[in-house]
Amino acid sequence: MDPMSLMLFGLLGVMLVFMFVNTRKRQKMMKEQQEEKAAKTVPGVKVLLQGGLYGTVVSYDPVDLDKPAQIEIAPGVVIEVHSQAILRLVDENEQTDVASADVVAPAADAPAQDKTDGIESIKVETPEETKARLERNDEN
Repeated sequence: MDPMSLMLFGLLGVMLVFMFVNTRKRQKMMKEQQEEKAAKTVPGVKVLLQGGLYGTVVSYDPVDLDKPAQIEIAPGVVIEVHSQAILRLVDENEQTDVASADVVAPAADAPAQDKTDGIESIKVETPEETKARLERNDEN
């Protein structure tokens, strides 16, 4: 074998060892993060789910990750999700920052609206009115 081939095989061997070591480190770090998240996920903690929903943990089993977690997304509305659907735990400050970011301040050069514009002018339908409207639309 010529020296160039030996050098290429040596470089390939070093790269394979580096990839193996790097993969092991990443797996170990991910396992530590999962264990830390599981230890901190207790009932009453606010979480962000992978679907973008915020909620409060009602029940969670950190030992059996196949058992679904119960998350309350609104008062009295509890959903079951896969325990690994919990993306991360949410701080109280972070959640208020997200809520305040949704509020858009009016532009300085925007025309002023009178008090009749906006939510006051929206008529809310009763369930019976909604059903009647949908039935009318189905007939057309």
